[in-house]
Formats: sequence, structure tokens, C-alpha cells
Amino acid sequence: MDINITKSQNSKISEVDYENLGFCKYYSDHMFLCDYNNGSWKNFRIKPFEDLSLSPACTTLHYGQTIFEGLKAYRDNDGKILIFRPEKNSERFNKSAERMCMPTIPENIFINSIEELLKVDHNWVPEGEENSLYIRPISFALDPYIGIRPADNYTFMIICGMAGGYYSEPVNVKIETKYTRAVTGGVGFSKTAANYAAALYPAVIAQKDGYHQLIWTDGKSHEFVEESGTMNLFFVIENKLVTPPLGDTVLDGVTRDSIIQLSKLLKIDVEVRKVSVSEVISTLQNGSMKEAFGAGTAATIAPIKLIGYKNKNYNLPQITENSISNTLLNKLNDIKFGRDMKELNWLKTISL
Repeated sequence: MDINITKSQNSKISEVDYENLGFCKYYSDHMFLCDYNNGSWKNFRIKPFEDLSLSPACTTLHYGQTIFEGLKAYRDNDGKILIFRPEKNSERFNKSAERMCMPTIPENIFINSIEELLKVDHNWVPEGEENSLYIRPISFALDPYIGIRPADNYTFMIICGMAGGYYSEPVNVKIETKYTRAVTGGVGFSKTAANYAAALYPAVIAQKDGYHQLIWTDGKSHEFVEESGTMNLFFVIENKLVTPPLGDTVLDGVTRDSIIQLSKLLKIDVEVRKVSVSEVISTLQNGSMKEAFGAGTAATIAPIKLIGYKNKNYNLPQITENSISNTLLNKLNDIKFGRDMKELNWLKTISL
């Protein structure tokens, strides 16, 4: 890739409070961009992080023709920069693009653009077991046309923000049976803005009631659980790890896929199947549900300590050091930082 690089003259890295990174409070100095027009991607460039200039008639502003991804870079004990499974994010990005009538990004452009951006902003990949650099690829329509049709022109860009620990303690969730995140035939499997915008209102209501997130149920009958907030959902029932199946209403999470593969390697009994709300409640009541957790890029694994349903709360057992969620989290961290299971080839090392 022939990339034009314009470096920032004033780095903001001295402003970072490493003891309080939060999640994307601090964006790195540069961003990657390229343009799609006349049927191809071109004008590859890295430039200082700055605001964008868009037409008020931009298709994305009116009709939400935009997609994104999320992945992370880590710094190992030797100072090397490692990216976790970027090819899976590239694959999912293109599935989202196809659903939203947007041009796909060749995998080599997707991954190489991340690699070249991190070469420029390598100092922004923090040290520490809880810390990472969150990478956000985005694609959006540019046409200055207020008409409902797929646009002809697009921008693909990547920005990065530092990330510390996401949840400081196990979370409270509520099973949502009124509002719907996704329906069959919709765009629930794609990472497009509309998915997340529709979830904001019910999530805010739940937070006012003391819950951190929601457990989403199917949009037709609200009989089966699907996701938890922006994460995939796992239960430990009678020492078996259970997670709902994929479909056009469930996001194909990279962390989810990694957990399933890793569980098989660790001889953890794992089952992918439908999980009904009634099963969740009955196993909470009889004590056969030992753990529940969400899985996603931001938090990796977020243990659930309480599940609310129909104005009643059900507590889960306290997570122990030898719990399945802790075992998986520790193993995933060892893999992400290059300490274990290198034969999986889940890491891409950035050569500086």
C-alpha cells in the first residue's frame, strides 16, 4: 500500500493519565483514511487526528449508512505490539458492509492500514495487563444527496483510543421483554449504527433501575435470550458452558468465537443452543446456574452477579478463582499478551 503519511507536530500523549485511562478518553495522534469512488479504494493516507468536514446532505447523517468494528492492540513484556485476531474483524466488517449495501474492504487493506497506523502511533499502545489500545475502523457514505438509495462514495477510516479496565466489578443485568434490539430479517448481526442507537433508550431506563446492562430477548416472542448489552452471552449450567446460537439477530463476536474454541481445547463442556428465559429463571431458582457472563472486545469477559426479571432479582454465586469465566479470562489474557498457545496463530505482531 502506498500511504501518504503526514505526522502531527504536537503529540497529545503527555496529557494521558495512565492511572485513569477509562475507555477511549484519550485518542491517539493520528488516523488512517482512504476513499471509495469509481469502484475502488484509493488515496490512502495517515494524518493528524482531527474533525471531519461533511455536507449537511451527507447520506450517513440522514439514513445511517455506516458500519464499524472494534479490536485491540496489546504490548507484551518485551515491548512488542500484538493485535488479536484482526482477520476475524475484517471478515465481520465485510459482512456488515454487504448487508448495508456498502463496498467491502479487502482484508489486506483492512489489516495493513491498522498495522501502518500503529507503526506511527506505537507509543500509544500502553503497558499493563488491564490496558490496551482500542482500534475503531469505520466506513460511512459521503454522497451529498437526500434520496434513499445506496451511496456511490465512501470513506474508510481508523481511529484509536486508549482503554483501561472496562468493568471494575461483576454487573447487574435485566432481562428485557418489551423493547427489541434486533428482529429476524433485520441488521442485528451487523455492526451498524442503527443497532446501537435503538438500544440506548431501554438501556437508559434499565440503568435508572440500578442495572448496568440488559439481556436482550428475541424480538418475536421474547421467549429466548440472545445477547447482553453489546456483548455475547454465556451461562454455566451444571458445569456446562452454554451460549445462544448465531443468526441474523446475534452478533458473531470475535471473543465469543475465541471462547468456544478455547473451551474445547481446555476440555470445558460447551454447548451452543437456544436458551429460554424460563430456563434462565428456573436454573437461577434451583441453583444449577453457577455463572453468567458477557463476552466482547471491550470487556473481554464481564461476570454477571445479578439478573432481574419481572421486578424480581436473582443473585448468582460469587465468582471464584477456579470458575470457568476466570479460567477463560486468564487464558485469553495469556494468549493476547503472547504468553501462551502461540500455535493458535491468533496474534499479529507489528514490526516497528
